Amino acid sequence: MARFQPDLPNLTVLEHPLIAHKLTHLRWRGTGKKLFKELVDEIAMLMTYEVTRHLELEDVEIETPLERMTGKRIRGRKLVVVPILRAGLGMVDGMVKLLPGARIGHLGLYRDERTLRPVEYYAKLPDPRGRTFVVVDATLATGGSAVAAVRLLVDRGAADVRFMCLVAGPEGVRAMLAAHPSVPVYAAGLDRELN
Repeated sequence: MARFQPDLPNLTVLEHPLIAHKLTHLRWRGTGKKLFKELVDEIAMLMTYEVTRHLELEDVEIETPLERMTGKRIRGRKLVVVPILRAGLGMVDGMVKLLPGARIGHLGLYRDERTLRPVEYYAKLPDPRGRTFVVVDATLATGGSAVAAVRLLVDRGAADVRFMCLVAGPEGVRAMLAAHPSVPVYAAGLDRELN
């Protein structure tokens, strides 16, 4: 189940019971590192269902053990998962379990301590034509890195970009909406405010 925020029209909060349950354990102070990593992996996998709901299908003829039939497969050049290094890396494995054919891009950004603006230090991305990009990061706080990552992809020719995070703050969602109003944001949880 997805909850839409009227004041944040670009945001979809995924409220599936399994996601909510796992997110609670993820946030719990007593959760150890091993369990934390497993939970990130599982939540990302569950979120992938909703983030990929828009994908178009095409008919394909296949041979089953019993007969020939028409099945469905994802149309086009498919997906590219782009983690923002390093926090986004933890989400990739869970997504790729469901999308083994997805390409993986990498995008490194750091915050300049003087200007507080994101600076690109690494980008390894496939040709953007005909692809859907899902940018992933653990949190969407101020939105600086997320906005810069999406801008970089759009500047390189990406036409279909989505953003996925575990936890979002309203400030970051608003920053994405202001900079990239057509980019949907998917989050497992929405915090009350930036902390």
